[in-house]
Amino acid sequence: MECVSPVDRGFFPLDEELGLLPGKLTPWGHERLVRLCSWMPFEKAVEELGEMVGIQVSKLVGENYTEAAGAAYVEIQAAQVEELEAKMPPAPRGGEKMQLSADGAMVPLLQGVWAEVRTLVVGEVQALEQKNGEKEVRTRHLSYFSRKMSAQEFQRQALVEIHHRGVENAERLAAVMDGADWEQGFVDFHCPQAIRILDLAHALEHLNPIGEFLYGEHTPESQTWLSERAHRLKYEGPATVLRELTRLQRQHPDSQVIPSHLAYLKKRADQMQYPTFQAQGWPIGSGIVESGNKLVVQARLKGAGMHWADEHVNPMLALRNILCSGRWREEWPKIELYLRQQDHQRRIWLHQKHRAASSSPKEHQVLQADYVALKLQQLAAAPIPALPKKNPWRNFKHGKALYQHPAPPKK
Repeated sequence: MECVSPVDRGFFPLDEELGLLPGKLTPWGHERLVRLCSWMPFEKAVEELGEMVGIQVSKLVGENYTEAAGAAYVEIQAAQVEELEAKMPPAPRGGEKMQLSADGAMVPLLQGVWAEVRTLVVGEVQALEQKNGEKEVRTRHLSYFSRKMSAQEFQRQALVEIHHRGVENAERLAAVMDGADWEQGFVDFHCPQAIRILDLAHALEHLNPIGEFLYGEHTPESQTWLSERAHRLKYEGPATVLRELTRLQRQHPDSQVIPSHLAYLKKRADQMQYPTFQAQGWPIGSGIVESGNKLVVQARLKGAGMHWADEHVNPMLALRNILCSGRWREEWPKIELYLRQQDHQRRIWLHQKHRAASSSPKEHQVLQADYVALKLQQLAAAPIPALPKKNPWRNFKHGKALYQHPAPPKK
């Protein structure tokens, strides 16, 4: 097999020796820029980068670097899903008592289009705490997975987070959701053993129209009626409320409001056993995912004047997920390695094009088919060489990169 020299890989072998990423920034500056752009609007992020560390870049550079990093992480996680499906490794140990919740939120795209982003939140339910004489349940150590995609594909891609958190091996697990079919299907697929709890606020959304039918919209009487039924539902369970709604249906046979909402609640009676759930120390609201929609999705993608190209939504969501899950330092090195490998392949391609430009038509065909295939095969088989630790060019002006080349194996 042909030996691949450093020059044969591309035009700037020193870049690889120094572990540089594509572009003009050091690895540390590259990572800082992407992180800031993931937290705040691009224009503000590049301004802050200049103010804090003196690195001056344009808004367009911030956009390009961030979108490339996010797209890389989307591909990394998609590859992890394929590997999990193919190898089915045992899941890590889960928590003693875990909660998962999923929901959707809308984000603005170009041309005035709105699209739904689905978010999964996984957390650990803490022991009951006393606060002002009342019991309180808290879900902590939250992590997020968000994507703009169909419910079926989201269900599949979320496996990467489900596996990472050890949901399969949780000692006790509750799925606190609203009643959307895709959310219930998500639970069926990933954790059919979970206790299912219908978000209390969502249940009340199906009681409110009945109160307004009886007493008028937004009247004090309708609000009082709703408040009393909410109290019964929370502390007595659904039986009394459902019996009352059944009587109201008989009293108002021409109503179209009561039958539809009554049927919805009856179907989910087992998920509304709120006194039992509370006694067992479970949350009865899906506030973690509602907060997640605001924190992860809307805080960055729904700002004033923002409109996103469809292909840029998931890359930004992927970066927001690891930021808000507190896993940036853990995951960024994977992104950096992926970007470096992408650039390595790009250089092989550019080198091939330059060689082809000066070759005969027959040689050109050979290069097009065989040369690139050979180089990519060699790239996959052999990682980029480890960097010399004492190279003076690695003393970058700004910080130390999170990603560090592994040391060469000892002979």
